[in-house]
Amino acid sequence: MAASSHNSFPRSPNPSTRSYDSSSVSSATSPRPQVQLLGNLMGSSSRPNTAQAPQPIGIPPLPPVSQTGFQPYTPVTATSVMGRDSLPPTDSVASTPGLSSAQLSANVSAQKRAYRQRRKDPSCDACRERKVKCDATETTSCSECSSRNVKCQFTKETNRRMSSIKQVQDLEKQIERVRRENSNLRRNLAERGEHMDVDAEGAEQLLHHPPDLNSEPRKRKRAATLLQDPARARAAFRDFSRGVLKPPVPYRQPQVPIARFDRPRPPLPPKSIVEKLLNTYYGAAHIMMPILHWPTLQNEVEELYRNPSNLLRVPVSWNSMFFAVLAVGSLFSNDPCPDRTLRASEFLEASRSLTDPWNNDFDLDNVRASFLTSLALNELNLKSAAWNSLGNAVRIAQDLDFHLEVTGIRSRVDADMRRRVWWAIYILDRTLSMELGRPFMIDDADCDVALPEPFDDHLLHAEGPIHPANGVPLTHFLHAIINIVRSFSAMRKAFSSPIVEPPRLATFDNHFMACQKLFPEACGANNASLIAPHMLMPLVYLLSARLQLHRHNLAPSCPWEARSDAIHQCKVTAIETASLIAQTNATLADTATALLVTHIFRSTLFLLLTGCHELASTCMRALKSIDVRRDVVVPCGRYLAFFLQILGVKRREILSHLSHTTISGYHTQPALPDPRAIQDALLKDEELLIYVSADMQASAETSWVWMGAEHEAPLAMSSSTGASLAHPDTRTGLNPKEREDWGGWDNLIDIARSLASATASPASGYAPRAQTLLPIKMEPGANMSPGGTAEAGSSRNSPIAVGASGSRSTERISIANII
Repeated sequence: MAASSHNSFPRSPNPSTRSYDSSSVSSATSPRPQVQLLGNLMGSSSRPNTAQAPQPIGIPPLPPVSQTGFQPYTPVTATSVMGRDSLPPTDSVASTPGLSSAQLSANVSAQKRAYRQRRKDPSCDACRERKVKCDATETTSCSECSSRNVKCQFTKETNRRMSSIKQVQDLEKQIERVRRENSNLRRNLAERGEHMDVDAEGAEQLLHHPPDLNSEPRKRKRAATLLQDPARARAAFRDFSRGVLKPPVPYRQPQVPIARFDRPRPPLPPKSIVEKLLNTYYGAAHIMMPILHWPTLQNEVEELYRNPSNLLRVPVSWNSMFFAVLAVGSLFSNDPCPDRTLRASEFLEASRSLTDPWNNDFDLDNVRASFLTSLALNELNLKSAAWNSLGNAVRIAQDLDFHLEVTGIRSRVDADMRRRVWWAIYILDRTLSMELGRPFMIDDADCDVALPEPFDDHLLHAEGPIHPANGVPLTHFLHAIINIVRSFSAMRKAFSSPIVEPPRLATFDNHFMACQKLFPEACGANNASLIAPHMLMPLVYLLSARLQLHRHNLAPSCPWEARSDAIHQCKVTAIETASLIAQTNATLADTATALLVTHIFRSTLFLLLTGCHELASTCMRALKSIDVRRDVVVPCGRYLAFFLQILGVKRREILSHLSHTTISGYHTQPALPDPRAIQDALLKDEELLIYVSADMQASAETSWVWMGAEHEAPLAMSSSTGASLAHPDTRTGLNPKEREDWGGWDNLIDIARSLASATASPASGYAPRAQTLLPIKMEPGANMSPGGTAEAGSSRNSPIAVGASGSRSTERISIANII
């Protein structure tokens, strides 16, 4: 073993790429008698590239007198296996005539290494089973297999030679380089509008990464065009295929209904109310999802009110869509609570009454009506009903091929309206699915519709958009929201794993940082400028996605390091949310959506858990300003009241445990606990983590609070007496007593302030003071110097002297005094 430390030839990974043959084995794997090796050394050689004879272990070779240094290291060639030179059975380099002493010395040293290394080579299957020495060579079987007349083979997994570390690393680098080149090639082809088939591995990689900003969806294959126009076949096919199939949307003939869906048209509201509601709708919904060409809608409304008899001439689908627009506008108006909700429910009922349940020929307004109905139901906190209505909108849109980029639509406005409506449906599908923990209704692989044109409505005309000379062509946030929600497919793929690994989290965080740059600079995390309240509505898509991404790692299956990092990242997002709320220059009540309320609610939970009570109060004041304008606010306030109560109880329990300790019957004075210790204990409390996860427990895949509930008796829940949209019990899920018993927002803000003051002085039963320890007393007999150290010359400080005198008990420091 000592000689190995002086070996001047260190081992090196083998870059050989020769595949392993199970039918043969290197001669270096089997030791041979020393007589044979000496014979090889003295005999002639027939192979020019062979190994050297072994050197006895522990005896390094002596260099010649003329050699001034070590021989340079020669890399292992492809003829070696795993960095070891193969030793031929009957040949030796040493037998070459005229071999110098320096070469002989190097050969002997190399043979010594081969002899030492060959013992680590594997044996054949038979020798391994019998635990005997295997002397198989590269060309012959071992003596054990020959005597037993069996095949000498190396098939066991433990016997197979592995590739070298360097070789594996080189292959990994090559694979990564090829993947990057393929990614760049796909991007270049996509920019030129060309298509390239993606293999299964490439498609899997694309699912794990969010798409690039403003990148067009991958184009789907179309049928090859014929050399000549099949006009004759087309005419015949259009005639005789009726009742068998529907042609694609651009080539469908308008159908003449046999029996019109003629229901009594609901009366139109006064024009003044309509204008007010349309303005409200524009400021709250249209700036995020412009599914209507606003100049066209205004002209149609003006024409309708100029001659009320035109009501019977407009299509029923347009009339249904118009009432759905008024319903959404009513929900964002500043009317009193009962009147606002009652009016919205009446408009939704009017829109539903104009919907033919047996309709088989749809148009654009049918899709808009179903989508707006789903949007209104979501704002009314009827999420399952919204999910159902959205499914109807998705199916109608797919029936009209909205998910495909079709040709043949002559008007640029109509073509772009198809794109806008489809992407609005896509946004709501992704958002509701993530909120409810449901599967997506739209598969990205089925869609290749292009992004909407980046122009506002007043710049978009039938012949094409008008490019303003010194103006901003786009003021709505549809494109920014699309870039955010397109990453939800990759997020859902990541959520299929119990834990989202840090590299994947970093990928999503970088994508969200790039998305945030699409918003004005005032919306940045480090900007203190005032912002308008409506700016938070599109920005909440980004903030909510970030919080849901990191919140996934709160599950108990994740290690504590991942859970702690998840809490920290959610806290960072919550702090940014509270800062943006503080930067708003007006109330959020007029433009707040249900998504914004839900995100503020989640942020408040994490701020309270992590001790950011002032920022939590900022969020609760924002929820107080919204209050009954959104029906989900009251259930959120009731939940926060419960969470604050539990948080206070947990804090008092931890404080009591850390403040009062008793050791060996000696009661210490109440000590001021470290606030960090209290906070760490709260963060590790499993019950609090369940409460702070909130709507994570709504999904059967991500929840853990319901484990074991199948063995419990069902709780008696208060039933809702409401049977219509106008009743608050239907929209909140709470009866009148439950809507009032949580104390209101002012009470919650006061409780949060009291928790903040309790954190500053956690020991409420006594005045906070520094803990003083009793002086350490020495038993009589210990000679101490004035400096507090024992005298060096004192014999009593010597263990021998103490043991000899028998006075050990007088020399020990009192245990109680140490404590």
